[in-house]
Order: sequence, then C-alpha cells, then structure tokens
Amino acid sequence: MNSPISITAIASISPLGISQKEVWEQYLSDDTALSKLSFDEIDTWVGTLSAQAKDEILTLKKSDSKYKNLDDSVLFALFASREAMKAAGWSKDANFGVNIGSSRGATSLFEKYHEEYLKNKTSSTLASPTTTLGNISSWIAHDLQTQGPEISHSITCSTALHALLNGYAWIKSGMVDKFMVGGSEAPLTPFTIAQIRALKIYARDTPASEQSKNVAAEPGKSYPCQAFNLEKTQNTMVLGEGASVVCLEQGVPENALAIIEGIGYATEVLEHNISISTDAVCFQRSMKMALGELNSDEVDVIVLHAPGTIKGDSSEIKAIEKIFCNKVPFLTTNKWKIGHTFGASGMLSLELALLMMQHQKAIKVPYVTYDSVPKKIARVVVNAVGFGGNAVSILLKRVE
Repeated sequence: MNSPISITAIASISPLGISQKEVWEQYLSDDTALSKLSFDEIDTWVGTLSAQAKDEILTLKKSDSKYKNLDDSVLFALFASREAMKAAGWSKDANFGVNIGSSRGATSLFEKYHEEYLKNKTSSTLASPTTTLGNISSWIAHDLQTQGPEISHSITCSTALHALLNGYAWIKSGMVDKFMVGGSEAPLTPFTIAQIRALKIYARDTPASEQSKNVAAEPGKSYPCQAFNLEKTQNTMVLGEGASVVCLEQGVPENALAIIEGIGYATEVLEHNISISTDAVCFQRSMKMALGELNSDEVDVIVLHAPGTIKGDSSEIKAIEKIFCNKVPFLTTNKWKIGHTFGASGMLSLELALLMMQHQKAIKVPYVTYDSVPKKIARVVVNAVGFGGNAVSILLKRVE
C-alpha cells in the first residue's frame, strides 16, 4: 500500500487564538504571548489561553450537562476536534479513528479530587472516570459520533506526534482511511508548576542587563522563554496550555494541506529520569529515519522541540548539525511565543510548519540572528521529544 497520506485539516486552541487566521497573525508579530499568573503566591510566566478562547471553552462546558464535570484537557481537545472535523469536511459516517493524547491528562481535576480526599478521606464518585487517561479520545468519539477506533496514550512531550504515528500506521495498514490525531494539555495548575520548578528548569525573571547578547534589546520586548538561545546561562522553560488536532487521509485529496513524506522515531538509553544525551542520539535517529533516502539538503526548515532549557536546546542543535552536516536548514521554534504545552507541543509545532508552507514565509525567533532565510518552503521537519528520550520527527512536503 504505497498511497501517500495527507493532512487535510488542522485546528487548535492555544495562547495564539482559536482560528488559523488568528494564529498566523500572531506569528507575524515579534511579541510573546506569555503572561504572568500567580501560583502558590508566586508570579509565574505561563502561556494561557486568550480571554476569547476561555469564553469558547466555558460555552462548550455549559452546552451539555455531561461536559460540566470534564477537565480542561478534554474540553480543549473537544473544541479543536470539532473545528478540525468541520475544516476537513468529514461526517460521522466516515467512521474515522481518533487518537488524542496528553502528557499530564486531567491535572486540574486530579489535584481537586486528591485535595478533597486528603481533607475528607473520601473520594468523589466522578474522581476516577473523569481523570482516566482515556477520557480525551473517548469523549471526542462520543461528541463527533464516529464509530472508528479510539486510542489514548501518554508519551510525555512527544505524545501528539506519537498520535500522528499511530494514525499513519492505521491508515497504512488499510484498516481505516481517515484518522484524527493530536494532543491536548491543561498543565497550568499549582502542583504541575511546582513539579517543573523542582526540576530547576522553569523560567525566572532576569534583569535586562543580564540577558544574553542574543536577546532583542527593543524597548518593551521581553522573552521569558529563551528557546533556541544557545547563549543563555539559565534554564527558561515556561508551561503553556492548549490543544491541536489534525485530520489524516489516504491519498492526496484536493483539500490536502501537506503530504507526510517521512516519519521517524527513536529512544535512547537513560542515565536518569529526564536525561537526554549531549548530542541527542534519539533525535539523530528519528531525523535520519524520517529523511529516508531524501538528500538532507532538500529540507528547508526544521521546527525545533527546543524546550528553553540549556541542555535540551543545545543537544537538539548538535543532533541537527550531525545529520544536516552539509547544509543546516532554517531553524525555528514557537516555545518563546506560547511556552511548552507538553503533550500538545508537537502538534502546535506542526501547525507552525503547515502555516509557513501555506504562506511561504519563514517565522524567525526574534532574538536569534539568521544568516539566511529560505525564499521557498517545500519541506519541513518537525521535532518533538519527551522525558526518557522518546523522539519523533515528521517530514512534511508541500502540496504543489
């Protein structure tokens, strides 16, 4: 079965907005979408949904009595899935598969129910059913009334791209011809923030005088997440929330946004729970697999995982330099803009890739100096990796 597999729709809800038009307009601005919220009485940089996006989620929550007890991670995915299905022109009779994953899952509800248990020594009736990992895909399948297969999984920060791998494999097998895949994350809770702070990788306020010389010095410009700044002297990860979903179809329909030309995945031997090797062996393997027989010079852009940590950013760049030794493509990332959305991050990166191909414009990281910018964007590699060195690389080809 050698028929290509295409992406025919994408939808998202994130700090950048709720429509593809709005998201692209945000990418054309050099302003970050990060802001400060208080967690445990500490002002903390986060990538939170816009007021309009929050209103949409509240409306969705109130639209059905069954939805009022769902976690935001499920509601974000429901919103994006409805929009993706509409954009793809699918009907419920298509019986498409669903695989929407999450790194943390129902963070808000889990913390709420656990707090109640510690206080009362009893558990709410809905505690278990509303915090299980399968909540996202099963509720989407219910909401969209598809009878296709539904899959849920968590593979840390590469979850969304692993969902794409699953959908790709199901279609290649001939068992289905359409699959909806993506990731959703609602990690902006006190305990989740505290966990990342404990790893010593969360962004802190840095006086302008101490910022790297690579950081833009324009008045009013502040970039708390320094993703892809290889000169930073401290870790700068910032958490964000959101969901992104794409529709996969066999062949190249008229509405195809891009063709999945290659997929790659790999893991590496762990030294500790969050380790990644200095030159990201897992990324070297996943990118090499995704490229296949393609000359690496054919790739125009790579959307980096680049979480904003010193080691995470530098190891990925070293891996790229080893695989693309003759010509390193244009490199970019969106985490300076929206933060790290854990399990949803790979699909939000893929959204950036699709938009750049659609508009034929490379989006720079504003504080990074570029020697050149591609005039034509025909192929883009999207990277994602999670704790434990679970790397995924997707090679996208523009539909001519």
